[in-house]
Amino acid sequence: MARLFQPKQPTTRWIAVGDSLVYGFGDEVGGGWVERIRRSWMTPERSQHVLYNLGVRGDGVKQVNTRLEKEFGARGELRNRQPDRLILSVGTNDCARVGKLSGRNMLEFERFVEEIEQLLDRAKSLCPVWFVGMVPIDESKMPFLNCLYYNHADQYRYKEATRTACESRGIPYLDLFALWEQRGTTWRSPLFTSDGLHPNSAGYEAMWHDAIGWEALGELRINPTTNQSHDTSVQKLIQKIDPT
Repeated sequence: MARLFQPKQPTTRWIAVGDSLVYGFGDEVGGGWVERIRRSWMTPERSQHVLYNLGVRGDGVKQVNTRLEKEFGARGELRNRQPDRLILSVGTNDCARVGKLSGRNMLEFERFVEEIEQLLDRAKSLCPVWFVGMVPIDESKMPFLNCLYYNHADQYRYKEATRTACESRGIPYLDLFALWEQRGTTWRSPLFTSDGLHPNSAGYEAMWHDAIGWEALGELRINPTTNQSHDTSVQKLIQKIDPT
């Protein structure tokens, strides 16, 4: 019997744009949460999906805003094609205080709100958008590079502005800050590198589990059972880090 012809599924092109949390700095094992997703697609069964990691260390919302359209237009692979999906993740670098605990924010809050709204509007005009929020840093290890003071109060303020802007535009927002805060300091502390700002391999593994378990990003799942096993996977990760 002749084998039935199975038409090739159309390729879905994703890009993830943002800062070092997108880039995966600190994860020498898996390369970050975005890279872990990309690797899971590098099989014949998943070859219809393509994911480009466009994270740049140190980027804030202004830098991402500036490069978004050019980056987007260069990732279509084929003539007259453009990416189909866009993941944004940025904001941590903008809320740092410079020089001292009471110093100015790297990007003043009012300007941040303007920039994030422009970024979301620009992104939404290109294709469907998802936003993955920042994780709460380890305050006990500040300052970063002896001059940048990150704190949860500022992080909360900036992420809430981002979440609200996303919500008003119908853009799904994954609130990792809230999720990781709920899990507690004992759970979070082992998930960071010595700088207190970047997750380590276990931290990015946790971010990966949260991303693929997020209902709004169902297309990222390796298989239909991923979401069902997500809670179990996260619980195993928690037990591995903190057996108590």
